Amino acid sequence: MDAHGEIVPARGLPAGEPSGPVKHPALDKLTDLDKRIVVALQRDGRASWRTIAEVVGAPVTTVARRGQQLITDGVIRIAAVPALGAEGPYDSFWVRINATPGKHLAVAAALAENPDVRFCTLVTGSFDVVAELVVRGGATRYPELITDLQSIEGVARWRSDLIMHVYKVSLDWGRQLYGEMFGNGEEVHDLTSASLEDCAPEHFDSADRAILDALRVDGRETFSAIAEQIGLNESSVRRRFERMRAARCVDVLALVPSAALGMGAETLLTVTVAPDRLEQVAQELARYPFVRYLAALLDENALLCEVITPTVADLYSFTRESLAHLDGVRGWSANMELLYLKRGFVETPWWPAELPAPAP
Repeated sequence: MDAHGEIVPARGLPAGEPSGPVKHPALDKLTDLDKRIVVALQRDGRASWRTIAEVVGAPVTTVARRGQQLITDGVIRIAAVPALGAEGPYDSFWVRINATPGKHLAVAAALAENPDVRFCTLVTGSFDVVAELVVRGGATRYPELITDLQSIEGVARWRSDLIMHVYKVSLDWGRQLYGEMFGNGEEVHDLTSASLEDCAPEHFDSADRAILDALRVDGRETFSAIAEQIGLNESSVRRRFERMRAARCVDVLALVPSAALGMGAETLLTVTVAPDRLEQVAQELARYPFVRYLAALLDENALLCEVITPTVADLYSFTRESLAHLDGVRGWSANMELLYLKRGFVETPWWPAELPAPAP
């Protein structure tokens, strides 16, 4: 327990490597309580097990045991990272890639290793891999960054588009399944371009960055353990972290495969919109709880919309009964996400399981 009597967060990763392949059988054995714990961790990945137990309505010991097992099995990874604007001015590009036959996973893996790649996933449709590339210092540095990336073995075609404005980033998309746990009046903590740029480099010093370095590896590391690592006292580490979080200088991510919550369709829609209706359509789409990401692209007056639904039938209903009837929508193209390797600059713990076994 900490000084306030709370059961402090347990370590977020098993001993050894900081990430490993997800144990797929675990996904088939998740109980309703497991899923509720995952949703609560999406809401606050550093909440104590006592707080999570109160939210999900189960004994603290049971929640702590099940929650830690979910982390150990690689079903969920908790990581804390600096806010996007913490390194100063930036521009983001949405990159679509065609790979030579049989090279799509290798291309995605190489992209995921690059520190400037914020998001990377394999997809269906007219492209094989899509990624978000963050260019520190602004768009004028884009040509120098892509020289090495475009030369990755297996890249056959590279198309990029500037992300002009972010309308929504939902960090707790699972609440659509268990919204009653938080109450109807609970504030939804979605991010926008404005909140992504709230923080700046001057908000950090070397001690702050050392704290975030530790929490990037293990987002549930205790303040006392971090204090021991970096040579500060526990109260200073706690105070610094809480200050950074209050200033929106840190994002606590809970990475989890959608299948863990029974969500079977993750889809990237590129929605073309009449120029004079872009804002109105974006505002309407942002209201849907299953819209996880929404941004305006420079090309074709389009909105990039990431949707997560329980089934393909639900996706069909959304496109035909809702999206198709929004005033200003002219059409869309779509790519279903097959396997995402990286989100929020953090690699997922389960994607290495998809790599082919080395030849004997």
